[in-house]
Formats: sequence, structure tokens, C-alpha cells
Amino acid sequence: MPIKAVNHHRRTLLKGLGAATLLSPLASMPSFAAKPRRIYVDGLSFLPDDLSDVTASKLDAYICDISAIETIEQADGTQNYKRTYKACMESIKQATKRVSDHPDILLQGLRGRDIQRARDSQRTAVFFQIQGADCVEADSEANQWARVDEFHQQGLRVLQLTHHYGNTFAGGALDSDANGGLNKPLTAHGRELIAKLNHSNILVDVSHSSAQTALDVAKITKSPIVQSHGAARGIVNHARCSPDEVIRAIGDSGGVFGVFMMSFWLTNNAVPTIDDYIRQLEYVSRVGGVDSVAIANDFPLRGQENLLALGNDNAKGIKEYQEWWYSLRAKGVLGFDAEPRHVVIPELNHIDRMSRIDDALAKARFKATDRDRFMGGNWQRVLNKVLL
Repeated sequence: MPIKAVNHHRRTLLKGLGAATLLSPLASMPSFAAKPRRIYVDGLSFLPDDLSDVTASKLDAYICDISAIETIEQADGTQNYKRTYKACMESIKQATKRVSDHPDILLQGLRGRDIQRARDSQRTAVFFQIQGADCVEADSEANQWARVDEFHQQGLRVLQLTHHYGNTFAGGALDSDANGGLNKPLTAHGRELIAKLNHSNILVDVSHSSAQTALDVAKITKSPIVQSHGAARGIVNHARCSPDEVIRAIGDSGGVFGVFMMSFWLTNNAVPTIDDYIRQLEYVSRVGGVDSVAIANDFPLRGQENLLALGNDNAKGIKEYQEWWYSLRAKGVLGFDAEPRHVVIPELNHIDRMSRIDDALAKARFKATDRDRFMGGNWQRVLNKVLL
């Protein structure tokens, strides 16, 4: 209908309404007011080279890994990736400068309320995270806690205890254990670290931790804990996926479990689809409760770059993971006996994944209130609770 005709129609309608109706509370509401889009928060990604990706992602906020990695050859010949103090301190300072240099696009998230601040100003809040507490390892406890304080001062707000393999504080999911690191507990130093992180209002992330470490953390934490990015072992029986008791413990702590995009840990199907991702979200919801479900990525905002270059051809893309995968198969780590066949869900290896997940949840008949929680509300609640 032409604009003039719409306006004429509205004037005619208003003219015909009685004075009592016009004075009612409903009369002041805009006739064509659009409902605001629900909050979108991603559990893990990175600062992109092209910041237009941030805007295109439609994210109100995301957990932003700013780790700097040092490759370490282990005694058994496999490689570990340590986040050292020196490298991570340099990287967090660089990330802080990058954010401050682009205040029209980015807002450094320091408190939970910064999600709403970013949304109100049409920006994206980034909450800095490091994937591994190796960055605070030191020769004395005093130096360890001083490093925690220093990273917090620089803007660190989420600390992952370990990455794949154990360290001074925690057991890793891929430690040489047929049960997927199940029996590698939180150490005495780890217990002290949890107390320090709770006191410092730094969110504890048990992604990549052993199952036992995650359960130990859930028992002693005074604040909600999260698994920023992972998947359910009840669907794919793999060391990097979490058993039900871990998902439940995270939910019971008041935390969230972010389901990521690495498809070989999402489904055993030969061809991964968005339905497999929705199945993971539904599974976490049943085990941990609707308040525990969250979205994560674990790739760059635009997606896994090599797969994008291959047109999301998983048959070609999986080849870059095979050497690493087979090295862990040789160690007998849970789940690596299966042959990996894909890396990404093509529909979700895309800059607009959040809208696509939102639409898929609607198609699967999830309630609007649950979609609000899954797409960002649960993350917002946890960050509001921990980041004071």
C-alpha cells in the first residue's frame, strides 16, 4: 500500500475512534512498533582482522580469546600449546589497544552490564578470555596471584583452566587416559586458583578440562562456572565432549554450557546439518536445564577460514586435522578411534550463524523465552552475576 494511502487509512481509523478509546493506555502505543531483536552472545571467537565482521555477525557481545600460543613438544612426541605469561600479557595489551582504537564498533567488556551498554550504542562488547591458566603459572604463589591481578587490571574477565592437556592447576580433557581425562582432578594449586578467581570476579571456564577437574571446580566454586565451548558426550562419545554429570554440575552452579561449531564433536552422522546442532542444544537443555544452554563458535566470526576457502567441502577440509587426530588415536584417547569425516556444519560456517540458529530453533518449535535464553540471555545473566 502506498505511504499516503497508509497515512489516510490511519487518520480515518483514528477519527472514527471514540475519545475514551484515544485516552486509554493502549492508544499511546505505536501501531507498527517492531519488537527488538533478542540479545545475541557468542561463547568464543576472536578479534577479526576486518572489523566489519563484528558488525556483520549481529553479536551484542562475545567471549573473545586473546591468547598467544607457544608450541611445546611433549615427552611423548605430541604437541601442546601453552599460553605463556609473556606472550599473553603482550597479546592482551594489543587487544585492548585495538578495541580502544575502534570505539564506534567495539566496547571492552569489563562488567556484565556492558552487554546492554554495547547494545544501546549499537556496538559489540568483547570480554577477554585466555584459553589456559598456564599464563599465570609462576615460581611462587605470590607471583601467581600477582599475575592474576595484573591480567584482571588489563581486562581479563574469563580464564580457562587448561587447553587439552593438564597443567599445574587442572587435568586436561586429552591427557593420556582411556576415559578422556576423567580421572585427572583439580590440583591443590587449582583449588587455590579457583578461590582467587572467585574473589577477583573472573569467570572460571572449564572448557578443555578433564571431567573430574570440572566436577571438582563445580563443588568448590562460589560463583557460576561455564564451559564456554564444548559438546555433549551423550551424543558423541569423545574425550573432548562432556559427560552428563559435568553438564548438570555446570547448570547447578548457575553457569552455562556453550555448544560450539566443530562438527566432528557434534554428530556421528556422515553429513552434518543444522539439525545436529539443534539436537545438541536440546540435549544440554534436558540435562542441565534451559538456563544452562548457550551458543559458542570456536572459529573466527566469519567461520573456519580454510573450509570457507574450500566452499565448505568437508571431505577436503578434514585432511588438515588427520595428523593430529591419528596421533591421539595412537595414545588411546577416548573417541579418536573413530574416523573424522567433517569439520563444520556448512550452514553455520557463516558470518550470519546466529540468525540461522535462531530461525532453526523457531522451526524446531522452541518457545520464544527459551530462544531468548539460548541466543544470549543465559550468557548475559552469568556475566551480570560474576562480572560486578
